[in-house]
Amino acid sequence: MTSSLPDSPLGFVAAQVARGSDADADRSGRGLARADEWHWAQERLEALLREGLEGEETAFTPQDWQAIRQQALAQVRKPPINAV
Repeated sequence: MTSSLPDSPLGFVAAQVARGSDADADRSGRGLARADEWHWAQERLEALLREGLEGEETAFTPQDWQAIRQQALAQVRKPPINAV
């Protein structure tokens, strides 16, 4: 099986638009950027999980749990990045 890939992301976007997969280049580019962002976030998560699994085991203190709760609540209360 052979496959041809465009020489650049712009070539990929142009090919997507030309074959009708996306309505326009902006939409295709945004999708490509989201996919790339998700990929790197997934890789970072996996690395952190491996680090945690391979690290030494420790017990959480009540202060640890409080700090975790505060960080989680701060994240939940943040407005979405693309909020208008």
